[in-house]
This record gives sequence, C-alpha cells and structure tokens, in this order.
Amino acid sequence: MVKICCLGAGYVGGPTMAVIAYKCPEIEVVVVDISTARIDAWNSDRLPIYEPGLDDVVEGCRGRNLFFSTDIEKHVADSDIIFVSVNTPTKTRGLGAGKAADLTYWESAARMIADVSKSDKIVVEKSTVPVKTAEAIEKILTHNSKGVNFQILSNPEFLAEGTAIADLFSPDRVLIGGRETVEGRKAVETLKSVYANWVPEDRIITTNLWSAELSKLAANAFLAQRISSVNAMSALCEATGANISEVAYAVGKDSRIGSKFLNASVGFGGSCFQKDILNLIYICECNGLTEVSDYWKQVIKINDYQKSRFVNRIVSSMFNTVSGKKIAVLGFAFKKDTGDTRETPAIDVCKGLIGDRAQINIYDPQVTEDQIQRDLAMNKFDWDHPLHLQPMSPTAVKQVRVCWDVYEATKDAHGVCILTEWDEFKKLDFQKIYNNMQKPAFVFDGRNVVDAEKLRKIGFIVYMIGKPLDAWLKDIPAVV
Repeated sequence: MVKICCLGAGYVGGPTMAVIAYKCPEIEVVVVDISTARIDAWNSDRLPIYEPGLDDVVEGCRGRNLFFSTDIEKHVADSDIIFVSVNTPTKTRGLGAGKAADLTYWESAARMIADVSKSDKIVVEKSTVPVKTAEAIEKILTHNSKGVNFQILSNPEFLAEGTAIADLFSPDRVLIGGRETVEGRKAVETLKSVYANWVPEDRIITTNLWSAELSKLAANAFLAQRISSVNAMSALCEATGANISEVAYAVGKDSRIGSKFLNASVGFGGSCFQKDILNLIYICECNGLTEVSDYWKQVIKINDYQKSRFVNRIVSSMFNTVSGKKIAVLGFAFKKDTGDTRETPAIDVCKGLIGDRAQINIYDPQVTEDQIQRDLAMNKFDWDHPLHLQPMSPTAVKQVRVCWDVYEATKDAHGVCILTEWDEFKKLDFQKIYNNMQKPAFVFDGRNVVDAEKLRKIGFIVYMIGKPLDAWLKDIPAVV
C-alpha cells in the first residue's frame, strides 16, 4: 500500500488529503500537525474549518485510510510521498520584509524530513512558494540525506475556499512539476497515478519545477488583477452614472474575456491573493524587473483604494462623522461559504470606522467572536503564523460587539454595511431592520447583493459599489 503523509492540517492540507483518501481507498493518508487542538478537531465531529461537503468526505474515510496525528516524525518516516502544506507567511522583518515569503517553516520541515527518513521519498510542495524554492529544499535534503534519495515535486493547489470540495472532486487542472531527469519523471508519474484515480488524464498537466511554482503565483495574480480592474471601473461608474453590473455584463460577453471574476466589490481578501502578488513583486525586483513589479503593485494599490473609498463613502454620507454612531457590519469572512477571515476586507473597513470612533456590531454566521477580536487586534501578516506564535489573548476592541443575530446587530444602528455575500443576507426582513434603526437609515452594500430599489422604497438610503448613486449621495464626494 502506498503511504502518503501531509505536513500541515490547514485549509489546504486537510481538505486535499481528505479527498485523496476518499477517492483512493487503497492509499493510506495521514495528516500531521504540531497543533494538538487542530488534530483533535479533525478527529472530532466539529472540524476546524468550515467547507461545504467536507464533513461527509472526512466521515467517509476517517479511521479507514484517513488519519490525523501529531506524531509527525513517525508518519513522515513511514511514508512514500510527503506533501508539505506549511505556512509561507510574508516576512515581517529583515530582507524583503512586507513582500518576500518567509520560508522558515518550509526549511524546518525539510530538515526534519531529511533527519527521520530511512527510505527514498517523494517530497511534494503543496504550499504556495517562490520560484526556485524547490532548488533550495533539494539542497537541504541532499546535504542531510544519509544516503536516502529525495525527489522534489511542485503540485500547487488551485482550490477556492467555499467550493474546495467541488474543486478537488472536479478540478480544472492538476499541475505537477518535476525535474527533467529519469528519476524526476518517474516521481511525476507516481504522483500522476494518484490523481488519475479520479481526474481525467487531459486535466493533469506536467511541467518542469520552475514553471509549476510560477504558475500558481501567476494564476492568483491574474485573478486578483481582474478584481482590481472591475473595481477600478466601479469608481468611474459612480463618477459618471454608469452601472458596473451592466458594464461588466457587456465586457464579459466578449469570449476573449469571459464573465468570471467581474463582480465589483469592496475588495479581494483571502490568504493568497495579496501575499502571492507581494511575493511576485519581490521576485521581479530581485531580478531587476522594476517595470514588471510596478505593474503588479498597482493591483494591490487599487484593492487598498477600494477599501478606503468604501470607508470614506460611509463617513461622508453620514454627515462626515461616524463618531459614537452604531454601524452594523454583516459578514466578516472574506467570502461566503467559509469561516476564513485572512486578509478579509472587513478588517480594514472595521478598523477605518473604529478609527473614526464608530461603535461596531458584527454578525457573521461562521466566524467566532474570538477570531473577530483577534483579527482586529493583530498587526498585518500576524495571521499567517501558526496559532502558538500569535498573541494568545489579544486585547479586545472595546468599540466592537459581536452578535449572533442579524436583527440584534442592526437594532438602533445608524447604518448597515454588507461585507460578505452570504446568501441569507438576500432574504432578510429589511422592513423590520428599517423599523428598528436610527433615521435616516443607511445601507452600504459592499457586495452588491441587495435589491436597492426595494430598500429605497422602504426608506433606506442605499449605496452600492459601482451603481448609480442615491440622490442623497450624488453631491457628496467620496475621495480618499
């Protein structure tokens, strides 16, 4: 029986290994992590992450050929294929701070693998890493190998949170990069045979190592670029009276462009987009490609501008101050169908409002109060380090109250901000919400999910990203 071990039981490692075990009952899969609490959660009925369909997959194979353990060295030593899915946070100090990837955890994992291995291994990069990382890892493994042969592969993930299980069951492509040697090609074929249990052969792409590593960064950069492009247009739409939904629909009908990722919003979030673009920028700078790095910097600059513009719109609309006013924030996760808050636009929006001394009520169906308080108290990029290296008890933000009911969150509020596109927000009783709010009552829809005309008939003053402005808002500038 082929044995697979995955280092890291997070948003990538956990679901990916669960699907491999589910689709390959003849393969033993063990997911290991240094966090006892996280492994205990994977072994319980309350998994540590929320992902539609994940519970059923884990239930279907846990205890049969899928296992979760903290006994890292034992399972690494016993395995044939080792997936490494550890954090690669953005460096917060030293050379490349604020842009370069911190490979401390990757290097530590490589040294441990070399130290405990007694048989040949295939080591698979699953974390998103800079180009040429495989070369560095290969050197560490080779110089500490004690006669063991290692083959390094790059197999980046392309799943999207909220649809991760569907993406893993039916991926657009599986990318495997390896060395162009006899041993390298053999390792590629070994991993390819695992995915071939359920993925059609024409969707399994093989490349050299460097192409695979760069493809992941490029894919995320291109997706983020589309979001920043449509968000840039949304600002112009508001200035001219055009409707971003109509513009995006017309543009998306061009078969060369397509309609996906053309939804204007308060900005992109998640663990990958900003981090990977910053990484790409740093790689470009290191290779003397200043113009290229400047190009990608603009993608992040527009994203920051969009969040700042949204906060400015709120403050300027509410008589140029939100001091002492209650603002209900609906949605804190970076997108619907996930509890992930990493780099969520809600953090910057809330911090902007708190900076103007607003009182914030936050409701999200999948995010805990502890997580919200932690996110609002932490410094940028702290979230991407393991929990045991994060502040254990972040200081609670006194201006923030977390609610578990939408109507409680909106009671006596001066304004409502929608920051996550949860389906339930489309079905709310807005008449009830309006009746219990301060007047004038504002709705600032950062995801364009509500029926603006219906809300205006109720009496709300409504702002939607990139849509013709409410009469109340037309003469109020929203300049950052």
